[in-house]
Amino acid sequence: MADIKYYDVILRPVVTEKSMNAQAERKYTFYVAPEANKTMIKEAVEKMFDGVKVEKVYTMNLPGKKRRRGYVEGRTAARKKAIVKLTEDSKEIEIFAGL
Repeated sequence: MADIKYYDVILRPVVTEKSMNAQAERKYTFYVAPEANKTMIKEAVEKMFDGVKVEKVYTMNLPGKKRRRGYVEGRTAARKKAIVKLTEDSKEIEIFAGL
């Protein structure tokens, strides 16, 4: 497995209605690198955002969807999603503040 730095683990936040509603429960959703594990995700979130303490990390692998252009069939890229639950004494994540 390649050496992954903490800034390569988190790719982007997931901004959907369901993920925005989960913020009331202090859960934040991110797309992460497919080879990242829960420990790497926890360390990356705590290093990227000051004052944030992670209680638990939930991960899920999302397979690519089938797509078709005329005769040619293919699949979109597979992704990995992580839901990060923060502790009660943790600060909020700032990138979600204005949404």
